[in-house]
Amino acid sequence: MKTKTKNNGSVLLMVVFAIALLSVLTIGIVEMHTEEIQLMQNQVDAAQALAVAEAGLNDAFAKIRTNPNWVPDGSYTNKSFPGYGTYTVTYVPPDPNITSEGITSQGFKARVKAKVTISSSDPNHVIRIDNLWINE
Repeated sequence: MKTKTKNNGSVLLMVVFAIALLSVLTIGIVEMHTEEIQLMQNQVDAAQALAVAEAGLNDAFAKIRTNPNWVPDGSYTNKSFPGYGTYTVTYVPPDPNITSEGITSQGFKARVKAKVTISSSDPNHVIRIDNLWINE
């Protein structure tokens, strides 16, 4: 005599539950990694903005070394690096503060300000950085 067993779809229900659980777990992991990638990209863009601002400060130092009375004009005040960003240098002698603000093409900003002392020795004027402020 044969006995009939009733499996009213319990195996199917367990498979559907396991697939749903794995789907939720996978979506959570993917979202977590997406956030980490965005945080990493923000950090890279912020570092790029700081590098552009530092480039402006270094450019100003190079101009001052050759001419201690140099004042930024239109060609040096805003300088562009295609694909990276632009910087703006602010310096009005005899004020010892030189400020450079870098802006990336993604819109991230960084600011570097240096209080300097410029020697009067020729031919290259030595620039001493007394204070340096970053993003203040």
